[in-house]
Amino acid sequence: MKLRRLLVSAAAVLVFSGQADAADRFRVGYLRVMDDAQVIAAHEGGFYRKHGLDVEPVEFKSGTDLIKAIVGGQLDTGVLGFTNAVAWASKGANLKVVGGAQHGYHALVVREDSGIKDIADLKGRSLASQAQGSTADVVLKAVVLKSAGLSADDVNIMGVSPQVAVQSLVGKRVDAAFLFEPQASIAQLIAPVRQIYEIGAVWPFPCMVVITSGETLGKRRGDVWKSLDAQREAIDLLQQKPAEAAKLIAAYFIAEPTLKTLRRGDLPREEVIRAAIESQSFSAALSAKEQARMQEIADILREQGTLKPRDGKPFDVRTVLDLSWQEARKL
Repeated sequence: MKLRRLLVSAAAVLVFSGQADAADRFRVGYLRVMDDAQVIAAHEGGFYRKHGLDVEPVEFKSGTDLIKAIVGGQLDTGVLGFTNAVAWASKGANLKVVGGAQHGYHALVVREDSGIKDIADLKGRSLASQAQGSTADVVLKAVVLKSAGLSADDVNIMGVSPQVAVQSLVGKRVDAAFLFEPQASIAQLIAPVRQIYEIGAVWPFPCMVVITSGETLGKRRGDVWKSLDAQREAIDLLQQKPAEAAKLIAAYFIAEPTLKTLRRGDLPREEVIRAAIESQSFSAALSAKEQARMQEIADILREQGTLKPRDGKPFDVRTVLDLSWQEARKL
């Protein structure tokens, strides 16, 4: 009888310990795109553990689902397009942008047999892009198409995941695609497509940022800062040692050890991902210029009618910024 009581007590301790561990765990949401590579690299490289944080990375298929999880308290932070934070904050959600992640590099690639030579040629054609209202979607319609005198109604835009966009190009279901990395590079390796435009080279903007809830920031500010420290270290690795970073993250993007290409034979996946990393620009901090660009995008959202602040006034992005971490780190 005494042994049974001891076993029951031991089981209770284990259950309680498990609950405590789960409660202490820090959950970071991410999308499987190069824009969120710092989350993957921080996890695989042990940087979160190095900074004293037990992190559970949680993958999402869309920024919309990710932001809902932050608002609902299922995640502590997430790396995603900042338009999600603006849209929800304008409706009253207590959200904060606490750090930078990746600058906006999105390539416009077209099928070689499409006859499309420039953006103006997209008129009347089909194009695969991201979900409506996403940061990529906003920039595509308000910057890329507008630069050629086109509106969203002039192009048949299909909002899908980057992976489906690549498959649509290969299957000739679309004429063009507006793609993140590494999908932009992968598409050009496995399909007869070519790049005609890169938004990051023309109109730089902070695409991905680190978002948390005001509640999480209030309760776990120290842990949020530890996660940002870890992701900053991962960004340094991506920027300074792309080949080493590629070894950590390549399997997340290409399942097989090699990628079968049209013109270059079988390429090691690490080589493909290294090149994709080198085509990007990451930053843990948000500069004054980037903050101004964020305000510009928020104003575009309001003009499009997708951002409707409850007071009817222009939305001030400073209300969702908490840059105390980068200020403390003197970034």
